Amino acid sequence: MANRHEYEIAFVGLKPGKHEYVYDIDDKFFADYQPQDFTDAQVTVKLTLDKKSSFLMLKFEIGGAVTLICDLCGNTLQKNLWDEFEVLVKMVDNPEEMNDTEEDPDVYYISRTESHINIAGWMYEFINLSIPLQRTCGENPDGSSKCNQEALDMLRKLNEHHIENGNPIWKDLDKFRNN
Repeated sequence: MANRHEYEIAFVGLKPGKHEYVYDIDDKFFADYQPQDFTDAQVTVKLTLDKKSSFLMLKFEIGGAVTLICDLCGNTLQKNLWDEFEVLVKMVDNPEEMNDTEEDPDVYYISRTESHINIAGWMYEFINLSIPLQRTCGENPDGSSKCNQEALDMLRKLNEHHIENGNPIWKDLDKFRNN
């Protein structure tokens, strides 16, 4: 794994109160993770760390853009990202046990003896959560699709062909349809 020390925050030496960090994320950040379904990441993560005596409140603001593939027509499209996430990091004596039993995903436990916290995993997760699940080219002002019309026409023809001819894979299952 690449050097991830740049995503470690030494919070012990920080004064109580709010501290801001800004990270510019590109495709190199994702190299250590599984292959992504987006490219050309130009993401800015603004982290506000609010240090208290027994906990840290982390607020991640995700902004920027990534290039995706349209689910309908296969065109490449750029999607803007914007989202906010908060994580409460509590300092306890038995963090492993507490993390195993905690049901709230926005609460994380670390040992009272910790001095650093690594935020790379959260940034990876929050960037991916900021990407829309449904990825389409969208619509023009007149309501028509911005998708590649040739690809949509081809899909329509293939669908009509399957409806007319039936799919032999499902032929034997059709006899159970009305039972």
